[in-house]
Amino acid sequence: MTDPNQTPANNEPTPPPAYTPPATPAYGSAPAAPAYGSAPAAQAYSPQGYGQPNAADKWNVLAIISLVSAFFVSLAAVICGHIALSQIKKTGEKGRGLAIAGLVLGYVGLIGGIIFIVVIVLATMAGINSGSYSTY
Repeated sequence: MTDPNQTPANNEPTPPPAYTPPATPAYGSAPAAPAYGSAPAAQAYSPQGYGQPNAADKWNVLAIISLVSAFFVSLAAVICGHIALSQIKKTGEKGRGLAIAGLVLGYVGLIGGIIFIVVIVLATMAGINSGSYSTY
């Protein structure tokens, strides 16, 4: 009898064991481990783990700035919104909706500001031209 841990006397390597297909598991049982030489099973979870976001999950910062600044400085919102849209088109980042919302609110703020200034100027001119002077 020969020792299985020793190589054969003619120094030839032993061939790998023959491939046997895995048996179909019964209903409700755990799947069997894949046999040697078979293709690896598909992974249920991403190999990155829980705490690492995908590269496509990156948000465009200028889109966020556009939306936030729309409530304070409308011109900055419009400028940042247009730049953010061009960057999003090139890089594929998230935030297109934020940039559009910043643009809409920015333009509404600009138009509202212009209307407010026109009304104030017209009211001032009307007050000056009314000729209501009081004499004692």
